[in-house]
Amino acid sequence: MSGTYAQGIARNWRQFALQILTVFAVGLTMGSQRNVVPIMGEETFDVTSFLVIGSFVVSFGIVKAVLNLYSGKWADSFGRKPILVLGWLSALPIPFVLIFAPSWSWIVVGNVLLGVNQGVAWSMSMISKIELAGPSERGLAAGLDEAFGYTGVAVGAWFTGVVAAEYSLRPEPFYSLLLVIVVAMLIAIFLVEETLPYAKAEAARADGGEDDRDDGELPFAEIVKRATYKDRTLFTAAQAGHVENFVDTLVWIGFPLFLVARGLDTAQIGVVVGVHSGAYFLQVYTGRLGDRIGRKPPIVAGFFLAGGGVLGMTLVDGYHAWIAMSAVAGVGMALHYPNLISVASDAAHPLWRSTGLGVYRLWRDLGYAVGAVFIGLTMDLLSVEAAFYGTAIAMFVSGAFVVLAMEETHPEFGTHERPSLSREEV
Repeated sequence: MSGTYAQGIARNWRQFALQILTVFAVGLTMGSQRNVVPIMGEETFDVTSFLVIGSFVVSFGIVKAVLNLYSGKWADSFGRKPILVLGWLSALPIPFVLIFAPSWSWIVVGNVLLGVNQGVAWSMSMISKIELAGPSERGLAAGLDEAFGYTGVAVGAWFTGVVAAEYSLRPEPFYSLLLVIVVAMLIAIFLVEETLPYAKAEAARADGGEDDRDDGELPFAEIVKRATYKDRTLFTAAQAGHVENFVDTLVWIGFPLFLVARGLDTAQIGVVVGVHSGAYFLQVYTGRLGDRIGRKPPIVAGFFLAGGGVLGMTLVDGYHAWIAMSAVAGVGMALHYPNLISVASDAAHPLWRSTGLGVYRLWRDLGYAVGAVFIGLTMDLLSVEAAFYGTAIAMFVSGAFVVLAMEETHPEFGTHERPSLSREEV
């Protein structure tokens, strides 16, 4: 079986390209809400509390986090493809909720479906790319996944902003969203192939001793413990992933409200938000960089650069200056985002890698919910600018913790080793 399911991006380029297209569609689905929906809260539904406006991100973050965890577990049991198809089926009602919602509470509840789609479809597309690529191109695969996913977010945010500026906040921006979802679902059903056999083939090649076999047979509860707190490096990655999504949440909630208050229209805001997400395309290179020099250096650099970009948004004035600072924050995110995924992937046995990545993504995407509450309360109780200051400080502190606590996990020259585990300890 290991010969039949040989890994490598070039060898499996057709399926890899389909998975790239899939994650781009996931990003488009998410990006369609990045610009227009927070402004809808104020202008369409007359919501005055920033915390209430942020509630739609809270519902998204909680559901996406939980689905990250369980979709990984289900994928290890039933395969990647059926879970991917379910993720796209869950997205079908989203455009209709955005178009016809009579109140803000409908948007909040409808965003649960976006969380399901993101938690399931993006997780399956990511793990499939990693399995098709193999260990030597893991960072590149993660970088390509995040680059094209967030390019989709950038395009979606820009496009809906342009449409909204030309027509109205709804329904026109969401017609194209329905088309994207339908096409992506058809690709998942008819063209995408199952990649679980690649993981099994990799495990067959890698297993050479009793410890490795035990490691590959960990029960679900033990995987959750190991990926959460038993392994110091994975704990460090989990907290870093959690905090990094404060920035993504700020871009989602804070950037549009900060900029509309300073006189920018929805098209201009779409450019500022889109530039941030568009900078994530650099993950094509930063993921590969992690394959060459190690995961930790780009993670550390990324945290301090992203924090500096967020802080810079409040220190400059003017459309082009905000575009520049948004781009700086985006470059920082591009540096650490794929390499944190690589850390979680490096430390996992192939047979439970999907579940282990699901645990990491659980803690990472709970950062949307915690970040939305933190940012919303800060904006309500203090000011919009204070939310930018708080997010920047959180990034600086988290980056410092990575410097102190994370070991290098690169499979060739890393210092991190998976903790030994006997059956009596399980």
